[in-house]
Amino acid sequence: MSASGGTKAIVAALAANLSIAVAKFVAFLFSGSSSMLAESVHSLADSGNQGLLLLGGKRAQREATPQHPFGYGRERYIYAFLVSIVLFSVGGMFAVYEGYEKIKEPHAIEAWYWPVGVLVFAIIAEAFSFRTAIKESNETRGNRSWTEFVRRAKAPELPVVLLEDLGALVGLILALGGVGLALATGNGVWDGIGTLCIGILLIVIAIVLAAETKSLLLGESAGIEDVEKIKASVVDGDTVTRIIHMRTLHLGPEELLVAAKIAVRHDETAAEVADAINAAEHRIREAVPIARVIYLEPDIYDAEAAANGTNPGTEAGTDASPGAEAEAEAETGAGAAPLTGTGTDAAPAAGVSTDKATGADEDPSAKDSGH
Repeated sequence: MSASGGTKAIVAALAANLSIAVAKFVAFLFSGSSSMLAESVHSLADSGNQGLLLLGGKRAQREATPQHPFGYGRERYIYAFLVSIVLFSVGGMFAVYEGYEKIKEPHAIEAWYWPVGVLVFAIIAEAFSFRTAIKESNETRGNRSWTEFVRRAKAPELPVVLLEDLGALVGLILALGGVGLALATGNGVWDGIGTLCIGILLIVIAIVLAAETKSLLLGESAGIEDVEKIKASVVDGDTVTRIIHMRTLHLGPEELLVAAKIAVRHDETAAEVADAINAAEHRIREAVPIARVIYLEPDIYDAEAAANGTNPGTEAGTDASPGAEAEAEAETGAGAAPLTGTGTDAAPAAGVSTDKATGADEDPSAKDSGH
């Protein structure tokens, strides 16, 4: 797993959660606190989640095969999605059930110093893990807000660890509040209420994680900054005059596929077009190093045909004239539509051959290994 995968943050969270899970379970045995039992299961589930993230990062590094020619980079997304399922079922639903049972049949907390002491220790340990995750996230977050970082990050590990650690800290505070109120009032119902709140919190976090990782599994385009860099790199103003349309797709957190139909001058020879495409590929890889798989198809751009929807690879009105370039380029690189059905196989205009779809070969220095 690359540095952007947050391996250090995952290992720190794993170490913290394992130690906390043991401490919480011991506290439950001595005190009978349902909050302690729910929190011990929560920490155990988090430990399993960190193990899943590490396993996903390892499996994503496998070399591409004929059956999986684009590699295994998306395995990191799959394992992150499994984390949300584990957090929902093992952590959230168990805590809700345990809280309901405790509210239904409350009992006093025994040996109060065990749960209180363990909770204080757990808050300190989780705060250390959360600090590590924040520090690693800041290295890749840039100027984005935390909400935007969680929603837009292409590497799922850091957002997962961040949300888990945040949920753990809030859950510990809820558990401490429930235990404290139960001790202060002598009513064990407060312990059950604290447990129920922990379960609801974990379910909400699991739903957020599932929604974000589902988007990654479906396939997301490159970020806005990368799309702009690619668009600027393709056009050289000489042979390649414009982008007719373009699609980008993340094959993994650190691997990007770029497919575009580009306009070339009608009087260029095949050799000149091939050289221009190779040069464009080189510029793209220099601007966006994760763009490892690039397909560029040359065509002759016809503004009138584009306005009528008869230009190969364009839709009616999407690129009507050079004056509408800004509007047309708003679509290019959006990644909103799959590569199929974009018109790349449309019949070429009279006298124009589009059989030379070049650029499918990768840079020899960049393996299509999905990591």
